[in-house]
Amino acid sequence: MADNAKLTLDGKTYEFPVITGTEDEKAFDIGKLRAQTGYVTFDEGYKNTGATQSNITFLDGEKGILRYRGYSIEDLSSKASFLEVAYLLLYGELPTKTQLSNFEETLNQHTLVHENLMKVFEVFPSGSHPMGQLMTLISALSSFYPDSLSPSKNPELVNLTIIRLLAKMPTLCSMIMKKGKGHPIVYPQNKYDYVTNFLRMSFGNVTDDYMPDKVVVDAMNTLLILHADHEQNCSTSTVRIVGSSHANLYASIGAGVAALWGPRHGGANQEVLEMLEHIRDIDKGDVKKVVAEAKDKKRLLFGFGHRVYKNFDPRAKIIKVACDNVLAKLGVNDPLLAIAKELEEAALNDPYFVERKLYPNVDFYSGLIYKALGFPTPMFTVLFALGRMPGWISQWKELREKNEDIGRPRQIYNGPALRPFVAVNDRK
Repeated sequence: MADNAKLTLDGKTYEFPVITGTEDEKAFDIGKLRAQTGYVTFDEGYKNTGATQSNITFLDGEKGILRYRGYSIEDLSSKASFLEVAYLLLYGELPTKTQLSNFEETLNQHTLVHENLMKVFEVFPSGSHPMGQLMTLISALSSFYPDSLSPSKNPELVNLTIIRLLAKMPTLCSMIMKKGKGHPIVYPQNKYDYVTNFLRMSFGNVTDDYMPDKVVVDAMNTLLILHADHEQNCSTSTVRIVGSSHANLYASIGAGVAALWGPRHGGANQEVLEMLEHIRDIDKGDVKKVVAEAKDKKRLLFGFGHRVYKNFDPRAKIIKVACDNVLAKLGVNDPLLAIAKELEEAALNDPYFVERKLYPNVDFYSGLIYKALGFPTPMFTVLFALGRMPGWISQWKELREKNEDIGRPRQIYNGPALRPFVAVNDRK
């Protein structure tokens, strides 16, 4: 394998280094392309552009592989807790028993949010979108912790900022959940683990002592792990490019939440539920008709196939088991779930879907679980953000530790060429 790639342009030949990752991913280093040739590359959406070298997550869409720091998603989702995975993403290694205990204890010291932030939260209209609330609350944390604005000078302060955000995230998400119901918020109880505490605050009331079923806790734990990181997607790339300006963690993550809010990204599982509701209400539950229309390209089905995974989404296989366990344990009897099961059966067995590898993806199943647990549809993307938080923070942390250059994509300008200025009275 040559160490350089050659480009012949205008009669001249240029050489650019070839970079090979630990999983044999290959790239041309074109960092000096414009300086040497005067040209830039054009890659709309950056689908063929590597903007960074990262040690965090490996994804192979053709083979259906997802690994965090070298550990398979299959092993992590079945053998680890969400906080173990968070520690792995943040610090590079799975924690020892003592490290995990200290990590949990440190997080527990920071689960409460400032009472003045509660006042900001209280003025949100009850009908405001949960993601708008979350984005605002996270960004506002920088005002309550001004010591986080220049964290790079002090590694201990960086870690404290990370701990604060990770610890407060379940509290913020549950506050938004309770506001949507018009209920008083439930404060965290630090004798419970991270996931149990979140479910308690989300579904409990100040009038009772609610404890979630273990099957529900396990399913939620699995969901959070599956969403914890996913390489350089839209929201993660946003976190990194904002962080490259040396914006503080809260501002950078707030930008990531904004990117995740878009229906093309984090809203996919919400679209699945809305699709199922349409089939129930408009199509009168006629799944065979819907499948036929999808095959004739008259209808788009959400929750099938994936932009990156060209074979199968490895997370979907895992989450399907969790979905089946939750539905069986809770004894849920919902027409939407029956429609979903029929669609799933068609996708797994119909030659049209099988040949095109249009398998149910993680968004198809996660929406079903969230609905079965009792989360309203607008909360789905907030739950996505709760799971993705360790990955976003890890990506921001890696960027800052490497002191990467500020992100500054180029463009191909297609507007008007130079024009003479005409005074306002002479314009026609």
